[in-house]
Amino acid sequence: MLSVIAGMVDLTCFLSLGNVFTAHITGNLVVIAALAVRGGPVNLAQVLVIPVFVLAVAGAWLLSRASGQRGPGLVRLLLLVQLVLLTSVLIFSVITRPSANPHGLTAGLAAVGAVCAIACQYVLFHVALPGGPSTGVMTNNLTNATLFLLERFSRPSPSTAGAAAAPGNALPLVIGFFGGCVVAAAAVSLVGDWAWSLPASLAALALVLR
Repeated sequence: MLSVIAGMVDLTCFLSLGNVFTAHITGNLVVIAALAVRGGPVNLAQVLVIPVFVLAVAGAWLLSRASGQRGPGLVRLLLLVQLVLLTSVLIFSVITRPSANPHGLTAGLAAVGAVCAIACQYVLFHVALPGGPSTGVMTNNLTNATLFLLERFSRPSPSTAGAAAAPGNALPLVIGFFGGCVVAAAAVSLVGDWAWSLPASLAALALVLR
């Protein structure tokens, strides 16, 4: 479910808020590097989301430390923060319609909120559930899923024995992320800024189920 949320947020932000990535910070680094070398119009939000992501991760980490929570309690806390942030982005977007000017100030503010929400997911799996699978880095998940399938259907070999440890649940994460992207693309096309209601609703459901 968190992978679906990450896919929805990433795609909604990309289509509605000036091609800004939230879960895929690498994409923003690539865009900035290309602009630095080749020039072209700069979307300030693409530059800001990188330091914002760092600050959001630091803030979520400090909150985790200050709360004194561990395990399930800390998971619920970070899921609650993510829900509050995504709900705030939804309300802000419905009121201000940032998609009407994807490179404007309101779009940048909405992107900042979305990036902070996804940062909570990354902190959740590093602090509350260490060693858990990533819900936002699909390159690593796809690599793990491929290696897992290859090891499962091939003869064991000493040179590839480590690949057998690749988590077999990585493929559903990739499928979930991609599915979230597809649903979000349809939602942005059909309901515009109200598309933020989908990841916000799933975040609420994730909190309830947890």
